[in-house]
Amino acid sequence: MANQAEILEALTEYMQLSNGNQRLRRMNRDWTKVVQFHALDTNEDYFMKVTAGEIVESGKGMQGSNPDIVISATSETFCDMFWGDLNPTSKYLSGELQVKGSQEDIMRLDAISAVLWPE
Repeated sequence: MANQAEILEALTEYMQLSNGNQRLRRMNRDWTKVVQFHALDTNEDYFMKVTAGEIVESGKGMQGSNPDIVISATSETFCDMFWGDLNPTSKYLSGELQVKGSQEDIMRLDAISAVLWPE
């Protein structure tokens, strides 16, 4: 189980990686969303606010009461996902990572993973 400090560190590193990838920023320039991450094992929430393809804010807790996308998994899965140590698509397909959002947003998340961590 990952602790709060580890999740926040991993989320910050993901934010820097994502914002530093010009291809990804261009690809998502029309994407503005609030993503909530719910750690099933710790019952904690984290968020990421994306504006025009740039992650402008992230942290612990909820960002508003109606996120666009809710992703649920264990705290360890989130850390591994943010650090690029696992393929989130395979975790999604196995049911270990659940995503609630529009089909378009789910496909966008898959494309983001493919750009950041090509196999």
